[in-house]
Amino acid sequence: MSSATPPTGTGALAKREARLAWALLFPTVISVSLVVILPLLAIFWISFKPFTLSDLRPPAPVVRESLRGSGEDLRIEYRVRNSSQEIAIEGVTVTDVLPDGVTVGEVSAPCVLNGPDLFCDFGTLEGGQRERIRIPVTVDGDPDAFEDAIEGSEPGVTGSGPSVLTNFEFSLENYARVFDGDEFWGVLWVTLFYTVFGTIGALVMGLFAALLLNKSFKGQGIIRGLYLFPYVAPVIAVAFTWVTLFDPFSGSANALLVQMGLSSEPINFFGERPLALIMVTVFEIWRYFPLSFLFILARMQSIDSSMYEAADMDGASPFQKFWLLSIPQLLGILSVLFLLRFIWTFNKFDDIFLLTGGNAGTRTLTVNVYEQAFAISNIGAGAAVAVVILMCLIAFSFVFFRFISREEGL
Repeated sequence: MSSATPPTGTGALAKREARLAWALLFPTVISVSLVVILPLLAIFWISFKPFTLSDLRPPAPVVRESLRGSGEDLRIEYRVRNSSQEIAIEGVTVTDVLPDGVTVGEVSAPCVLNGPDLFCDFGTLEGGQRERIRIPVTVDGDPDAFEDAIEGSEPGVTGSGPSVLTNFEFSLENYARVFDGDEFWGVLWVTLFYTVFGTIGALVMGLFAALLLNKSFKGQGIIRGLYLFPYVAPVIAVAFTWVTLFDPFSGSANALLVQMGLSSEPINFFGERPLALIMVTVFEIWRYFPLSFLFILARMQSIDSSMYEAADMDGASPFQKFWLLSIPQLLGILSVLFLLRFIWTFNKFDDIFLLTGGNAGTRTLTVNVYEQAFAISNIGAGAAVAVVILMCLIAFSFVFFRFISREEGL
């Protein structure tokens, strides 16, 4: 007896269903492309472009018209310059219409005058090049009114140059700068320390909190709400509170340590190596353990209690029940939380920036992106660091899904 097999043909109905499915998915595909894919491609593109904030605007000729001198030395001046210090601009021309009531003297090259119409052809302006045209004039009437007419008009200007952002010239200069010397590896080590210990600490603390609240008791809801405070409170508020609390001059923590004799002098918790890195990691653990706590507690409460009753009858200790019964049931949710928390912590910027600004040995890759792109205006180097972060997370995800248990849908 042969087993039944599903039909493999593609009839008219199947084609209509496929077209309908693609039509329904099309808005989602476009949205994901606009929100995720296009920014990623832009970052990759920019990472191979050694340019700064000033290069975001394409080079263009800039012209300024003014009336100078007085009496017989009265003249109209046109100052033309290249907005870029490095890139040449081709086909630069300036056109203007002189107002009525003016007698123009001799016009020198590269300008010609045809009635009231002035045309100047500068050709190519090299990077940083400046040109000045002086046209002697005689005014019939009020010079002040003529000056207002001159400076109130805008001369026409043409010319264009290649944009560093859109041309097809690529360079590995940004990546060479990122990996140059020991700076990158020091920043990577700080990032891994902060991410690994912050992630594991948040999971362990969340597991411990879930174990404490996995029993019904009076006031359980209030305690759970208090446990969520670090996660739901605004990060700028809690970061400012921590900085104030551990301030070496006016912080309550230092005053308590000195009065108890545990320290002979105030400690600069967020200003000394390696204490600052430990403190920002502890802050990460404290702020984000509630998320792990919620997921772990929900999973604990879904475990069948009959297993624990059978373990009690067999004389199992609380630790044996936790290690042999609870942990295997929690491996799935712990794996998911570890993956998510690792990625989020690796990308974390605001916590460290608010606490230390990346100083005292707390400079992570995300802080490095900010410093490269905005502090020193090197957009290309900042994009290169962002690409490195993406590659690190892709490598971590590959290792995670390759070697970590796929239980619970992983």
